[in-house]
Amino acid sequence: MRLGFIVRTLVALSVAGLAIGYVLTEPAWVAQDPLPFRTPDLANGQTMFDIGGCTHCHATPGQDDRLRLGGGLALDTPFGTFKMPNISSDPGAGLGAWTEVQFVNAMLAGIGRKGDHLFPAFPYASYQRMPVDDVRDLYAFLKTVPPDPTASQSHQLPLPFSIRRGVGAWKLLFMDGRPFVADPAKDAAHNRGAYLVEGPGHCAECHSRRNILGGIVPTGRFAGGPGATGTGWVPNITPHQDGLAEWSLRDMESFLQTGLAPAGYPVEGEMAAIIANTSKLSPADRSAIAAYLNSLPARPGKRPSKTP
Repeated sequence: MRLGFIVRTLVALSVAGLAIGYVLTEPAWVAQDPLPFRTPDLANGQTMFDIGGCTHCHATPGQDDRLRLGGGLALDTPFGTFKMPNISSDPGAGLGAWTEVQFVNAMLAGIGRKGDHLFPAFPYASYQRMPVDDVRDLYAFLKTVPPDPTASQSHQLPLPFSIRRGVGAWKLLFMDGRPFVADPAKDAAHNRGAYLVEGPGHCAECHSRRNILGGIVPTGRFAGGPGATGTGWVPNITPHQDGLAEWSLRDMESFLQTGLAPAGYPVEGEMAAIIANTSKLSPADRSAIAAYLNSLPARPGKRPSKTP
């Protein structure tokens, strides 16, 4: 009798736990109804496109047109291989048939068009800081790029990483749903830089250490870490001696425009593609980014002597 009671209790607790987990991992929508009418600011949409580095991930590999957004780039990570999707204006393969509300939910909440969780290889943990109007402007700008009929490819992820419902638990740990809030103690330039870096620029997504679940380690934020693929090293960009302590604001502004480090050597690898985007920003925005990076807490994060 006692054993039967224990078994029934354990089964009931397990069922209750699964039910609670199912509810907690349900996708949380930002909006489900059409948004109020507004005239989009396409220039701002292009700025969001450039600072967001959309072309870096979503442009079709092997060609030079940064607005050919047919996707296909493969990102090999410790969690599996993510295939970057088509985000062109094509109504079948791209975003052409997406509504504005669907796009806003994807950007701010990591929810796909069919209501499923998107994998956080798409950096919505940073995009959640964006105000809705900036996301709407980006949506309007993407509607202006040429359509590309290339079909998006499926991700290649092993279990359990392929279970999208599990992403809901990841979001509970690493997303708070809070938009960017300006610091009233700082000037407009600082706050603009903070927004661009922390939000659409998603700089911390690459320049930070991560834990075994793929979440950014707060004490290592911006202090560098292994590349997303598990190889190489993404540098420390804090004003620490392991990072950019020797860089002046003018050095950083120039780097964001030309890709040349203070010592005169050109940037290489993936950062070269990022510079291709930041070079298109206004001088004021590059200056704001430099000012914010210079104000970050100086955190140690030295490149290992042996990097895989």
